[in-house]
Amino acid sequence: MTRLVPRVVIAGMSGDSGKTLVSLALLLALRERGMAVRAFKKGPDYIDAAWLAWASGAPARNLDTFLAGFDGVSQAFSRYAVQTAGEATGAGLNVIEGNRGLFDGMDAEGTHSTAALAKLLGAPVVLVLNARKMTGTAAALVRGCQVLDPDVRIAAVVLNQVAGRRHEAVAREAIERASGVPVVGAIPRLDENVLPGRHLGLVTPLEHAGIDRLADALRDITQRCLDIDGLLSHAANHSGSDFRLATANHSRSGFTSRAVTIGYLSDSAFSFYYPDNLEALEAQGATLVPWSSLSGNPLPPGLDALYIGGGFPETHASALEGNRALGESLRAAATEGLPIYAECGGLMLLANAVTWQGRRHAMAGVLPIDVEVCAVPQGHGYVVLGVDQPNPFFAVGREIRGHEFHYSRITGPVPDTACEVCRGTGCGGGRDAIVANNVWASYTHVHAAGMPDWAEGLVAAARRYQQHRRPSNQA
Repeated sequence: MTRLVPRVVIAGMSGDSGKTLVSLALLLALRERGMAVRAFKKGPDYIDAAWLAWASGAPARNLDTFLAGFDGVSQAFSRYAVQTAGEATGAGLNVIEGNRGLFDGMDAEGTHSTAALAKLLGAPVVLVLNARKMTGTAAALVRGCQVLDPDVRIAAVVLNQVAGRRHEAVAREAIERASGVPVVGAIPRLDENVLPGRHLGLVTPLEHAGIDRLADALRDITQRCLDIDGLLSHAANHSGSDFRLATANHSRSGFTSRAVTIGYLSDSAFSFYYPDNLEALEAQGATLVPWSSLSGNPLPPGLDALYIGGGFPETHASALEGNRALGESLRAAATEGLPIYAECGGLMLLANAVTWQGRRHAMAGVLPIDVEVCAVPQGHGYVVLGVDQPNPFFAVGREIRGHEFHYSRITGPVPDTACEVCRGTGCGGGRDAIVANNVWASYTHVHAAGMPDWAEGLVAAARRYQQHRRPSNQA
């Protein structure tokens, strides 16, 4: 029996085009029809991926060719994509939300762009176009995308920010006449912003106050504004040769070492974790323990390492300041040598204090730094680090590829660091990754698909600490 991998890329002409809204509406509608759906996010974004997971009912995976390489992205997609038997339009769909504009990449060639990802996966593109105050020009934009790279198969267009029926009719006719691409949806200007944003992007699903209203709004958009069957049909007609699925091996039978226990802070203050990273730790033999930084409790006993991802510690600064038990346990654990791997928001938690909206909040005090949150980004984009100092997790000489997006910065001198910043901002002064005892705190986020030695290094550090706490004669 033929197995198909039905897939579509939801792309935009720019950031804030409405592609997240369309992706969520499509996923929710198909899921409620009983179709099998999986969601993917192009690029390193945590928040959009969290919303895609909410809509699809399954973890959303990031596909980033800079972080994981083209082969790594192909393998990840083939590992997690839903397969169907027979017609691709009836049983399931893999929805890949792009980022920025369709051809926007790291350089003028569009390297690592959404278009490059669509070609890699042989996926047709549904182009979401903000048509506010334009009609015929919308046709020029669609036609321009076709001409710029004919290998990118644009299957359909969804108009966003449409003023009314006449606006929709004129833009639709212009696009279809000039490009031959069908318009399968027209979303009006909405009275309410159903996906509110803030610094770093959208409000996360964990913090969205009206998530039931959002689901109703998405259903209404689907019913009134989108031709779902037409979208599926046109996407299927433009699909390339079937994507070859790789066989994933999740076996852990090769591990003979004693298991380790790794905690990670998981709540609305710290939610930036790639599922792949957590799964990579488990594949290396770790038992994961999620823990809330907002519960008022200290760290759980028996940890062999701690992972603190990014998030929004600044918006929870008062609660974190009030959780003295957590701060005291973090300081004690760091002094005892517990391996702690902290990214961005985790670095902020380990600082002496965070200043947010003019108020200084005491943090855990593990690191001798103060952090302030600014009105504009202090670091944003892909990062390349060169490890040039000994540390608990990476070999000297290792190149680390990651990304950063932070409005905060360290005030005052930066303590000892392990990495030179070859691209990006990091902690400042051309350095990143503060190292103190067995603590690593950096502004750089990494993805395990492109750095398998990240999980290996963290688990190895956990085993060393476990052995230190529990000598062999007590094993």
